[in-house]
Amino acid sequence: MLELIGTLAKTALSPLLNLIPDKNARAAAEEAAVSQMQEGLVAIVQGQLKINMKEAEHASIFVAGWRPAIGWICGAGLGWNFIIQPIFMWLIFVFGVEIEGAPRLEIAGLITLLGGMLGLGGLRTYEKRLGVARGGIGKKSS
Repeated sequence: MLELIGTLAKTALSPLLNLIPDKNARAAAEEAAVSQMQEGLVAIVQGQLKINMKEAEHASIFVAGWRPAIGWICGAGLGWNFIIQPIFMWLIFVFGVEIEGAPRLEIAGLITLLGGMLGLGGLRTYEKRLGVARGGIGKKSS
């Protein structure tokens, strides 16, 4: 991810960097800009991790429980769409019951939300590398 930030920084800053006539000074300015952007990104991620840890430690279920609640809702939605509803429709077909059919959920939004919650963007790996990821409810991972 840091390499991506570096590439984006170079692309975005290249019109400004091209105004520096000296090659060495241009390279030094480019390196400094990329480094600052990367450090800023790391600081943002670490700040969010601190906020997440504070939320998880909170005594109120409304503060500490909103992520698990969304996870359960996503899990229930995926279970309905891919397990319960197809079995329900099959049973209706087998027993010959006349019914319009069970509703299908808008699954794209659920999968997007669940993917973000599961850390498929790489932040879960980042948490594990920092040693702050938990192995289960109330347990520190080893």
